[in-house]
Amino acid sequence: MPPRRRKQVSEAPSSGHGVIQDVGTHSVEDNASSSANTPIVETSATATTTTNVDGDKVNELPHRKHRKPLKQSRRLVFFLGALLGIILAWYFASSPEFSLDSLNDLNLDSFAEYFEDMKEKLPYGILKEANDISQKEQTMLKTEPFAVGRAMYLDGLRAKHPVVMVPGVISTGLESWSVTDTDECSCEPYFRKRLWGSWNMLRAMLLDKTCWLKHIMLDPITGLDPKGYKLRAAQGLEAADFFITGYWIWNKVLENLAAIAYDPNMMHTAAYDWRLSYMDLELRDGYFSKLKSIIEENQHRLKKKTVLVSHSMGSQVIFYFFKWVEADGPHFGNGGKNWVNDHIHAFVDVSGSSLGTPKSIVALLSGEMRDTVQLNALAVYGLEKFFSRAERALLLRSFPGIASMLPKGGEAVWGSLEFAIDDVDNQNVSYGNFIQFRNTMSQLSAKNLTVPDSIEYLFTQAPGWFRDRVEENYSHGLARTKAEVQANEADPRKWINPLEVALPNAPDLRIFCLYGVGKSTERAYVYQEEKDKGLVKLNVSIAAGGMDEPVIMGEGDGTVSLITHSMCHRWRDEDSKFNPGRSKVTIVEMPHEPERFDVRGGAKTAEHVDILGRAELNELVLKVAAGRGDEIEDRFVSKLKDYAARIDLGQN
Repeated sequence: MPPRRRKQVSEAPSSGHGVIQDVGTHSVEDNASSSANTPIVETSATATTTTNVDGDKVNELPHRKHRKPLKQSRRLVFFLGALLGIILAWYFASSPEFSLDSLNDLNLDSFAEYFEDMKEKLPYGILKEANDISQKEQTMLKTEPFAVGRAMYLDGLRAKHPVVMVPGVISTGLESWSVTDTDECSCEPYFRKRLWGSWNMLRAMLLDKTCWLKHIMLDPITGLDPKGYKLRAAQGLEAADFFITGYWIWNKVLENLAAIAYDPNMMHTAAYDWRLSYMDLELRDGYFSKLKSIIEENQHRLKKKTVLVSHSMGSQVIFYFFKWVEADGPHFGNGGKNWVNDHIHAFVDVSGSSLGTPKSIVALLSGEMRDTVQLNALAVYGLEKFFSRAERALLLRSFPGIASMLPKGGEAVWGSLEFAIDDVDNQNVSYGNFIQFRNTMSQLSAKNLTVPDSIEYLFTQAPGWFRDRVEENYSHGLARTKAEVQANEADPRKWINPLEVALPNAPDLRIFCLYGVGKSTERAYVYQEEKDKGLVKLNVSIAAGGMDEPVIMGEGDGTVSLITHSMCHRWRDEDSKFNPGRSKVTIVEMPHEPERFDVRGGAKTAEHVDILGRAELNELVLKVAAGRGDEIEDRFVSKLKDYAARIDLGQN
């Protein structure tokens, strides 16, 4: 089962300009229990002794006392004092035979009864203010460094299973290893500098755009580095802890794992070059072979199975790895059909994109998304002059990894022109009309398009090498019979699609799907045909500036549509052909409840990236890692359970 042979590079002449060349392009005309049981963070600096989960006595590390802002502390004391005074006055006034001797009979139980009677009579503003202050203080404690981990440590959690974290798309830093200057740019000054995921990236983009693009863009024919340039994924825990200084990604998770006694000997970040196709990750970098080796070494040294924790596109990387590691052949893992069951304790899927995300289509079609469409006219003009939509689309098309996030499952999952599983009552146009054209100018804008129509439409608007690359590496269909699923095991193109291949036959594997809900997310688009196609170098674009909202919002976490998590629900089907080992799947939906004045959303955010700093998310990850995942219960907040049940998957 060898991989498909890559086409040979045909060296193209350099233009010497700062605009991306379109090689081979066509003409443009063509419910969890953990949070409820979380202990209060200990603020005493006194060391204590506790008993761990194995019955051994452990000396607790002293915890630094957290200082609260003076103003906030005084406010809380004032309101508590005011409440106490009012409650005491009410209590004594309600006793007609009050005397000082009655103080001897005062107890907390009777006091609590009077307090309950009073709650309805106290001014709402006082109660709300006191509650808000209390909630804010608890939230602040949970968002401080190490706070969640320290609380879980006091609850008895200790490092148990080794943890491997697999970042999402664009999360891993990419650094230059080019040492020879080219005709277009000087490479030596960028040696070992991060050209993705650092301030060096921003500096290079603004001051040396031509050289930055030459480094970052992949060769359109091979899908690998262009001649003379070499970019590689940063390695180690720091590869994805921060995107740029001050903007954390995985750092909160690392801090809290460390607080329950994890260190680099028990946790690893499996960073990868997210630009590459999954097979090229192995052929160029040996990525999956290294990941397999790390997991096997963990088991040999620590005598424990590994917990895999993924975010976003990382869930697709892990799913592909499950198929790769058990496949036979010179470029595959050769681990046998029991490898996953024998080596993986749990797969924690955080905000995964297993069925793709709709916004990937429009990013590849016209280099746009909601963020760029909603800029004001001056900002749009500036962005277009600096980095046009056509340039952005071409850059993204050169990254085969981005194409892996195209939606999967066709109309059965994403809807037809008449119906989509997530349509709401009184909706005028179904979400299944994924691209709606405002006005018809030619055949390019003659009809609305479903998701599978839009993928095919994308192929007609992109260079031929883009279609070849996508079809060589990926598949977006749906296997309706068990025989189809079994046949697809021999086709690596199907291995990223959980609707075409099954989970490993791993009855001991635990799967945890943890994702955010309640944040508006791109679901469909209104497009227009461009009048001056030669000027903008695009045939179509999002129809910004009209009366209608050009980006139609649905449910999700702000980046990934809620629908993409449907597979977590269908893996739970009885006798599912997609879960032959009946691996237990636990689903925890997390409502997006951001803090008003916290830029990253605070302890209750469920936004796609910021969820990695959510207190509850960290608690759940730590519980799985510490071997207490059985304490985690399902929680459903959205209607996805009902939506997913409407998907016709064919025969079980």
